Amino acid sequence: MNARIVAAVVAIGAIAVLADAARAELGLVVERASGSLQLVDNAKRASLARIEGLGDLSHASLVYSGDGRYAYVFGRDGGLTKVELATARIVARIVQAGNSIGGAISRDGRVVAVANYEPGGVKLFDAETLELLSEIPATYGAAGKRAKVVGIVDAPGDRFVFSLFEAGEIWIAEVADPRRPRVQKLAAVGREPYDALITPDGRHYIAGLFGEDGLALVDLGNVKAGATRILANYGRGEEKLPVYKMPHLRGWAVAGPYAFLPAIGRHEVLVVDRAGWREVARLPVHGQPVFVMARPGGKQVWVNFAFPRNDTVQVIDVERLELVQTLQPGRTVLHMEFSADGDEVWISARDDDRVVVYGTATFARVAEVAAKRPSGIFFTWRAKRIGM
Repeated sequence: MNARIVAAVVAIGAIAVLADAARAELGLVVERASGSLQLVDNAKRASLARIEGLGDLSHASLVYSGDGRYAYVFGRDGGLTKVELATARIVARIVQAGNSIGGAISRDGRVVAVANYEPGGVKLFDAETLELLSEIPATYGAAGKRAKVVGIVDAPGDRFVFSLFEAGEIWIAEVADPRRPRVQKLAAVGREPYDALITPDGRHYIAGLFGEDGLALVDLGNVKAGATRILANYGRGEEKLPVYKMPHLRGWAVAGPYAFLPAIGRHEVLVVDRAGWREVARLPVHGQPVFVMARPGGKQVWVNFAFPRNDTVQVIDVERLELVQTLQPGRTVLHMEFSADGDEVWISARDDDRVVVYGTATFARVAEVAAKRPSGIFFTWRAKRIGM
C-alpha cells in the first residue's frame, strides 16, 4: 500500500473517531501506575488504543474541549497534557508546577485553568497552544503564605471557582481577559475546604470542609451575599473515623430535588433538599463514601468507598431514599462513570487490572475491559456539561 493510500486510510479513521466523539461514545481511562491513558469506545465496550508518556497520573483528572476532540489531562507531577482523541496521541505537554490536583476549561473553550498545590495557586493557559496566559497566586494572611488550591470548576460568565485549603477561602476568577483575571475573594467560609462541586445549572458551588462539620455554599447568582454554611450540625458531638481517602464531590451528586453528599469520617450519605439546603436524611452505607454520583436521569445514586471497604459499590434509589443494591466489582474500586444515557456504568477495579461494566437497570455485569491499574474514567459527554 503506497503512502498516499495509507494517509487517506488514517484520515478516514480519524474522521470516524471524531464523529464518535461528537456522539459521546468515546472515553479515556487513566492507567495511573504506567502514566498512560486507554482510549475506549463506551458504546462498543471496547479498547481502541493506549496513549503513553503522561507522567505521574496517581491523582489525575481531565476535561474535554467542547467538541470532544481534545482532552486536557492534569497530572499530580504538575503536568498538563493535551491529547487528541482522533489520533490517540499527545499533541502538547508541559510541566507547569511542582504538584497539581486538577483543573477546568472555560465554557467557551478558550482557557484551561490548573489548580496547584505547589506553588499554591491557579495558572491559566491558552487551550490551543498551552501558552501560559497568567497566574493567580493563592496568597493569604499577613505573611503572604500560599494555600493549596482544590475544588476548581468552570462556571457561567467566563468564571472559574476554587477553594484555598489552608486559607479556608473561596475565590472566583473572571477570565474574559485571561491575561488580566479579576478575582473576588470570599473569606472565612470554614476550615480546610477539600473539594467542591457546582450544581448542573451552574448556580451553586458547594465546598466540603475537612477541618470541621458542615459545608460552604456559594450562590453564584448572588456572590455579594458571600458563602453560607450548611449542614453545620450533622456530625456535632460525634467522633469521626480515621479518613483513609478524602471524599470527592466533583462527580455531581445532584438528582431530583436532592443533593447527595459524603459524610466525611462517617459511614453515611447525607441527603439535602436543594430548595432550602437542609438535611432531610442520612443513609447508612457500607463504608466511608468516596464518590457519590448521580446516574443521568436522576433515578439512582451510586456510591463507592474508601479502604478497607473499597471492593464494594452501593446503589441508592432516589425516589425512595433507600439502598437497593450492593455490588462487588473487584479489588480497590476507584472511580465510576456513566454512559451518556445512564443505561450503563463503568467501574474501575484497580487491583484487578480491569474496568467492569454494569447495566444500571438490571445491575447485571455486561462487560469487562482490561486496563493497567485503572483509576479515573472520563467519557466525552462531559464536554457539554458544566463543572465536568
